[in-house]
Amino acid sequence: MRQNCEREPRVAALAIIASCGSFLAGCSFSERVEPVPVLAKDPHSCARPMEAVVTDLSLRVDVDFVAKTLRCRAEWSFVRQRSARALWLDTRGLEILAVRLRGRDESSERDATYELGAADELLGRSLRISIDDSTTAVIVEYETEPGAPALQWLAPEQTAGGTAPFLFTQSQAILARTWVPCQDTPGVRFTYSATVEVDASLTALMSAGRRGIVEAGESRVEFSFRMPQPVPSYLLALAVGELEFRTLGPRSGVWAEPSVVDGAAWEFADVEAMIASCERLFGPYRWERYDVLVLPPSFPFGGMENPRLTFATPTILAGDRSLVALIAHELAHSWSGNLVTNATWDDFWLNEGFTVYLEHRIMEENYGKAYDDMLAQLGRDDLERTVGELTTGPDARPADTHLKLDLAGRNPDDGMIDIAYEKGYLFLRTCEEAVGRERWDTFLRSYFDAHAFHSMTTELFVEELRTRLIGDDSALGERLAIDAWIYGPGIPANAAEIRSESLLRVEQQVACFVSGVAPGDLETAGWSSHEWLHFLRELPLPFDRVRLAVLDSAFEWTSSGNAEISCQWFLVAIASGYDVIDAALERFLRTVGRRKFLEPLYEALLRTPDGATRAHAIYARARAGYHRIATDTIDALIGFQRGTVGP
Repeated sequence: MRQNCEREPRVAALAIIASCGSFLAGCSFSERVEPVPVLAKDPHSCARPMEAVVTDLSLRVDVDFVAKTLRCRAEWSFVRQRSARALWLDTRGLEILAVRLRGRDESSERDATYELGAADELLGRSLRISIDDSTTAVIVEYETEPGAPALQWLAPEQTAGGTAPFLFTQSQAILARTWVPCQDTPGVRFTYSATVEVDASLTALMSAGRRGIVEAGESRVEFSFRMPQPVPSYLLALAVGELEFRTLGPRSGVWAEPSVVDGAAWEFADVEAMIASCERLFGPYRWERYDVLVLPPSFPFGGMENPRLTFATPTILAGDRSLVALIAHELAHSWSGNLVTNATWDDFWLNEGFTVYLEHRIMEENYGKAYDDMLAQLGRDDLERTVGELTTGPDARPADTHLKLDLAGRNPDDGMIDIAYEKGYLFLRTCEEAVGRERWDTFLRSYFDAHAFHSMTTELFVEELRTRLIGDDSALGERLAIDAWIYGPGIPANAAEIRSESLLRVEQQVACFVSGVAPGDLETAGWSSHEWLHFLRELPLPFDRVRLAVLDSAFEWTSSGNAEISCQWFLVAIASGYDVIDAALERFLRTVGRRKFLEPLYEALLRTPDGATRAHAIYARARAGYHRIATDTIDALIGFQRGTVGP
């Protein structure tokens, strides 16, 4: 528990609920949203929403690429307990210029008394704003710092087009506070509107509906947005750049830089069919539009499920639609995560385990069970590797293999590993197989309907499982072994079996190659990226460098345009001392910012003779192009001292 984040007592929120009703009744949701109490204290927030909780944000943003800052005005509407005398917000690195109060007379504002708490490296500083019975809104004017962790400012040469700068945000998990003073916890939801002023040559996008564009002075334009559905702070998102749009369907499309947009539109052609599949399975899509924004290569994640506007890495543009499972995953978040949200980051598996489950159902319906079985087997392999790493050795952390985590005092990014995703999925698949798909689908659909636009704790979900799915069937409860999954380490013995016949055939071909069969004589016709990925993963390491050269000559993996294949091939080559890949590896590390690829490749380099020297040399040249989320990870991995080179 951080010293500068004084915790409020757990008090009933009935006064807040009552006060919220009149506000929410006036919002233009497509369906009525009933307010709920804050379910749990969040160790990663200084806010006190049980005393006063924000409900709506009016945000004005002036984007300055020269200074690399946002100049902003945030107006928060809120409701409170009668006894509350302060609104508490989270901030980190913000320069507070002014704080004012608005009363029932909306035409008048007055200066507020406010106080910033002590600085904490992870949590930032609390902002306590004094309020009284007449206060209906608080207004904060502020600027972001140039190195704000949520903001990545890219020079033109760091973009695909090379002619215009680019800005994008990454608010998850607790970085929204570095560009907006907010109650930065997934347990609080709010609606928002925004205006964003940028250079006239650029386009601004947000995780909200676009309302219009107007001129804002010489060579400047102002974009306006509205999000009428309540969202948590980590789903606030902004992007600015040279962007074009292509339609994918009546309610979907793709945004990207001009040189990328047509390829992206071809790659994502099945998005509308994916939306329809998920609606048939789990209920209506409640966000009106589903667009995808393909970001420059420095984006640290595969995708980010910002509502209405998924952010996606360009590394999924493989040219053969083989990596679109990532889009299925981000789309599935429209139900699990965006619609029903983990109440704290200790409950992160409720977002990601459910989303991986929905992703597999989408892929099965659109591409067939055999194809999805491959994806499920690859995920199971990832899970087993992660469990092994976390449960063995002197640095073992078996508690991190529980679904329910305890991340107090730690960065919530520590929980964003295969446990939440793949163990969570495997638990839900085990539930499905125990009760049958029809009964399980009925349960899931009612779960999303009952808790739409609400937050959920692990404990409340378990209670729902026990009361609405298991009921009086004690034998079923015993078979599911819920506590072993939620509060126990590793993979429980009752886990659903995952078996891919396609990948078994791949393993047979690996055995043939290892025994001496030439690459041209292997039975690989029609293989997808997933089969090739499994082939590379199954090679024994270190492998003979001469045979690797034969493979490379046959399949040209050193020059592959598929990032998944490239990463796995480089891992094989590094472990085997196959230095033919050296130039291609450095080029990959200097042009791809996705943390999923960076971390294992730098780790592999560090395990080789003179690897630390080489890793440091490459990183020194590549670091300026990475997002802060990636550099925080790699800095710690290789012992890099921030400030020695680069920004």
